Amino acid sequence: MSAIDDVGGWPSILGHLAARGDLTALQAKSATESILSGEVTSAQIAAYLVALRTKGETSEELGGMLDAVLAASGRVELPHDVAKRSIDIVGTGGDASHSVNVSTMAALVVAGAGVPVCKHGNRASSSRCGTADVLEQLGVVLEQSGEGVARCVVEAGMGFAFAPMFHPAFRHAGPTRKELGIPTAFNLLGPMANPADVAFMVVGVGQPRFADVMANTLLRRGVTRAWVVHGHGGLDELSLSGVNHVLDVRDGRVQSLDVDPHQLGLEPADLSAIRGGAPEDNARIVRETFDGKKGAVRDIVVLNAAAGLVVAGVSANMREGVARASESIDSGAARDALDALVRVSSTVAR
Repeated sequence: MSAIDDVGGWPSILGHLAARGDLTALQAKSATESILSGEVTSAQIAAYLVALRTKGETSEELGGMLDAVLAASGRVELPHDVAKRSIDIVGTGGDASHSVNVSTMAALVVAGAGVPVCKHGNRASSSRCGTADVLEQLGVVLEQSGEGVARCVVEAGMGFAFAPMFHPAFRHAGPTRKELGIPTAFNLLGPMANPADVAFMVVGVGQPRFADVMANTLLRRGVTRAWVVHGHGGLDELSLSGVNHVLDVRDGRVQSLDVDPHQLGLEPADLSAIRGGAPEDNARIVRETFDGKKGAVRDIVVLNAAAGLVVAGVSANMREGVARASESIDSGAARDALDALVRVSSTVAR
């Protein structure tokens, strides 16, 4: 008997969703366990994901699904003293901005400022260049074991957990997701499914309706602190173009706040100023930014790195975070973090 049979089977689950009923965490977990085990048909997967999206996923449903995903995942075991200070900066993607790899650069800046980073990500799906694509272009070896990623975090200050290496069971839903061609609950789960169980997270969402459900899912997961960010103009990261909305998850509650980059001394810039390109283009932009090039790309990276520094508790506020992030770039520490990641990832992969 499979897990789904314990909660009534697929007819019960799909019938409940078709009537626009919410699932319990156990029902959502059981359904997702069945999908990840490979014992479910494409029709059942599609019906499940589309029904959830049509109704609107709840935090209880996402929490149950996340439990199933993490139980089926590989792990990155960090030393306790590193794990309790570790952070990931990540976005859901799908905001159609085709921007440079802001969260990746921000993560390196945060690592340069002394915060252990375990970046979790994948190749591009809706853009030309994802986190994995640009890091690979920069010389990072992507295919690492959990032990290898942990060594990168400890020895280089940042490691990269390449999603296909840690979530192989996602392959059972992959063809159906591709055929559907629309974002589903799995697009929300991915950013929250860091295999290192980082203590801190900055998670960007392009659509505001997902911010609350993701914040409450992270609250349920028990992270030490997280910011769920909806950027001005629909970005899945803090934007330079206007006031950004943030949900601050900590101390067992979710609070709302706004981040205005202009009050932090950062110049306004529209989307065209941070447009990216192919992996080789974005890799060049990373190098130029870390070598001191001024402008909108540097500013948006500093802004998002500042958020990470605040969430991780090393900066008291965003203004202090901006100063510390700027210093990470100007001192060469961010560039050194990148170079160290390239070097250590190459060493541990041998």
